[in-house]
Formats: sequence, C-alpha cells, structure tokens
Amino acid sequence: MPLERMTEFFASRVDIYEEHMKSEVVGAAEGYVKMAEVLPEGIARLLDLGCGTGLELDEIYKRFPNVRTTGVDLTAAMLDVLRTKPYSDKLNLICADYFNVDFGVRQYDAAVSFETMHHFPHEEKLSLYRRICNSLKHGGVYVEADYMAATQEDEDFYYAEYARLKALQNSGDNALYHLDAPCTPLTQIRLLTNAGFTDVRQVFHKGNTIMLAARRG
Repeated sequence: MPLERMTEFFASRVDIYEEHMKSEVVGAAEGYVKMAEVLPEGIARLLDLGCGTGLELDEIYKRFPNVRTTGVDLTAAMLDVLRTKPYSDKLNLICADYFNVDFGVRQYDAAVSFETMHHFPHEEKLSLYRRICNSLKHGGVYVEADYMAATQEDEDFYYAEYARLKALQNSGDNALYHLDAPCTPLTQIRLLTNAGFTDVRQVFHKGNTIMLAARRG
C-alpha cells in the first residue's frame, strides 16, 4: 500500500477528525483539558505546532481568552475549520511544514504541540526542539502531548519500520508522509534536555497519550 502524504491524509479526514480525536484516541479528550491547566499564568503569546482544527486551543482559550497564538499546520483544510472558531481573531495561522517556519528568537511565553511529533525520527525532532527552545522567552514553557511508545522495544520496532517504509517509498521529493515513529517518554525527555530545555517532566499519562512539560532556562 502506498504511503499517504501528510496533507492528503488529514485533508481526507477533516470532517471526522475532531470526533475521532476526542472519542477514539485514549487520553486525548482529557489531555486537551490538562494542556490548558499546565500552561503558566499570564502567558500573552503562544506558539502551537501542528494546531490542526484547534482542539487544544478550544481549552486554552477558556483559560486564556486574550492570548495571541501563532498556529502552524501543514493542512489547509484543518486551518479552514480553525478559522471558524470564536477566538479566530486572536490567531495568526501559517499553512506550512513547521520544520521550515522561522519561529524567531525569544518571541513566545509558551509553545504547545498535541499528537504530532510522533511522525518524525529523533534527529529531526532534536533540531526542531532546539528551535522551539530558542523561540521561547527565558522561563517560557513547552508542553507536548503525544502518542508515545510503551517500551524501548516498541520504540526500536517503530523506528526501524519507519526507516524501512521511507526507503521503500523512495519518492525522490521532500514531501512529508504519514508515518509513525513514537518514542518512549524517557527518549523524549532526553531529546528535550539535549535541545536545551530544563525541568523536563511528565505531567499526564493515559493510554499511549503522554504529556511532558519543559522550561527554557
């Protein structure tokens, strides 16, 4: 079976995406609420990577109704849904691959991502995490909820399968494809620490949905 490009995968599922995430992904519904709770008081500027239709933002705007958010997502159809949300006037939305977006330096009080980072291998995430860290003001926080591997053996299997499928695809382009390469929480903590974050800790766990919080020193 050919791999689906990331944009095509999510665009074809936009009508069922929110219900799927809240009803079928164990821990997601509770995770959206928890993410808003974990963010520190007084944030004014937020970066949301892989913002999709804004399920985490639905909860964040209940607590922070005036926060200004830069949301980045690869799928235009997802962002079209997000533009219908009541807080859309507080959003700056960028339809792009977040690996290729300039986040700036010391721009944000906080950054978040929800169920998006497990599509990428370690080395790509490490580079991205460094840029996220640099985009935060000193003391800023990054909160990541993601599908994570239960054991190191699971992580090794997924990582090898990811590499195998990428090699088979041999697309010859730089498109992103819908593949999974989940890490264990320990690997994620190591990557975030190596990227320059401090005080990296697990703050939520239900099923394979795990949330980590990290701080820029």
